[in-house]
Amino acid sequence: QVHLVESGGGLVQAGGSLRLSCVASGSIFRIYSMGWYRQAPGKQRELVASCTTEGSTDYVDSVKGRFTISRDNAKNTVYLQMNSLKPEDTAVYYCTLEGPYRGHEYWGQGTQVTVSS
Repeated sequence: QVHLVESGGGLVQAGGSLRLSCVASGSIFRIYSMGWYRQAPGKQRELVASCTTEGSTDYVDSVKGRFTISRDNAKNTVYLQMNSLKPEDTAVYYCTLEGPYRGHEYWGQGTQVTVSS
């Protein structure tokens, strides 16, 4: 079993920054990618950013240029640096880990990010 623990969420004013962290532990045999989803009230969950073990990254258009995903493979940790935050970034952010085979994902419990206007 794999456990993902997120941290770093909170309340911030528009224009501010937050850094989310997610540490994976447990029986980790193969990681294809790690990433972050978010779900705002009344909206569908969406993929915000992902990062493969090789370092390839992908972002949803609405966060490009503001958010940066990074990984520390040695620590099985993924980060999401969020700058220039907007009220529409308010959501619960979930960490995911794809592995030990493609298409299989583990999920964290989520961390709340609230951006006030």
